[in-house]
Amino acid sequence: MTLTPTEQDRLRSGPARWGVFFAGVWLLYLLSPLEAAWEKRDTAAGWAGIVLTLVFATGYLAVFALLRRRREIGTRFRVQLRAPARWAVVLGMALLGALDCLAVGQPASATAVYVAVVAVICLPSAQAWAVSITIALGTYVATLTVAGWQEDRGVLFGTLVATLAIWGIAQSINRNVEVLAVREENTRLALSEERNRFARDLHDILGHSLTVITVKAELANRLIDVDPARAKAELEDLERLSRDALSDVRRAVEGYRELTLPGEIARARTALAAAEIDAELPNSTDDVPTERRELFAWAVREGVTNVIRHSDARHCCIRLGPAEVEIRDDGRGPSGAPGGHGLVGLRERAAKAGANVVTQALQPGFSLKVIAP
Repeated sequence: MTLTPTEQDRLRSGPARWGVFFAGVWLLYLLSPLEAAWEKRDTAAGWAGIVLTLVFATGYLAVFALLRRRREIGTRFRVQLRAPARWAVVLGMALLGALDCLAVGQPASATAVYVAVVAVICLPSAQAWAVSITIALGTYVATLTVAGWQEDRGVLFGTLVATLAIWGIAQSINRNVEVLAVREENTRLALSEERNRFARDLHDILGHSLTVITVKAELANRLIDVDPARAKAELEDLERLSRDALSDVRRAVEGYRELTLPGEIARARTALAAAEIDAELPNSTDDVPTERRELFAWAVREGVTNVIRHSDARHCCIRLGPAEVEIRDDGRGPSGAPGGHGLVGLRERAAKAGANVVTQALQPGFSLKVIAP
C-alpha cells in the first residue's frame, strides 16, 4: 500500500508516537535491576549497573523508535536495516544485558525478555525464535548454576510468552500488509482491464464510423463540381454520421449510462467470446437511422443476454439493417429464451417507438427480431 509523504507523516505523528510510549511502559520491569544497582551505589559495580540499565532501556526504546521511523506504513513489521546491522542491534542488547547481570546479579536477568522482543523486531521469524529460545534457556540455566542465584522459571516463561506475543503481532501486521498488497494489485489490474475494455469499445465505436466519414468527405469533395445534388446528399449523410459518432463517444465517456448501438455490438463481441460462442456480428451501424439506434441497442443487449444465459448455443448471428435487427442462435429453441422481464421491457420500448418484437423458434435455435415501421 503506497501513501503520500504527508499521509505517512500524519500516521507517524499519531499512532506511531503512542507506540513508542506504550513500549516504554513495559520498562517498569527494569526497576528491579535499577533498584538493586542503587543499593550498591557505594561500589563501582553498583554505578556500572545503574549506567548499564539506563543505557539498556534507552537502547530498547531506540529500537522501537527506529522501527516506527524506518518502517513505512504498509510494509512488513521489521526494522528496515541491513542484516548485519540488525544482528548488531540484537547482539548489542544481549551484551548490555549480560554485563548488567555481571554488575547487578540476578535482578538484571529481567533484561532477557527485552532482548527476546528486540530479536523478534529485528530478525526473520526462524532466527528470532532461535535467539529467543537460546536466551530463555540460557538465562534459566544461569539461575540454576550461577552462585548466589536462585532458580527462576518465571524468566523462562516470561521470555517465551513475550516472544510469542510480539511474534503474533508481527505476523498479524504482515498478513494485513499482504492482504492490502493483494487488494491493491487486484484494484490495479481491474482498472487496467477496464481501461483496455474502454479502449477496445471506443475503437469499435469510432473505427468504422471515422473511416466511412473520411470516405464520404472525399467523395463529396470530388462531386461538388460534377454533381452538386449528389454531393449535397453525401454531406447530409456525413453530418448525420458525425453526429451519431459524437453522440456515441459522449455516452461512452459518460460511463455507458445510456446505451449506444456500437457500444452494445462491441460488448456483445466480448461477452460471446467469453462464453465461447462463435459470433457473427455486423461491422457497421451506419445504416441505422438515429431515432432507431437506442431501440436496436436494447434489442442487441436483450438478445445476446438470452443467448449467453439460456440457449447453450455454439453460434450467434446479429443482422442489422435500417429497419430491422435480428439476434439468431443455434441453441435449444424457445425454452432457452423465456419471455421474462427483459423481453417484456423490450416489447414495451418497441411499442412506444411503433415497432414490433418478433420471436421465432428455429430448427435448431431461436430468433429475436425488432422490426421498425
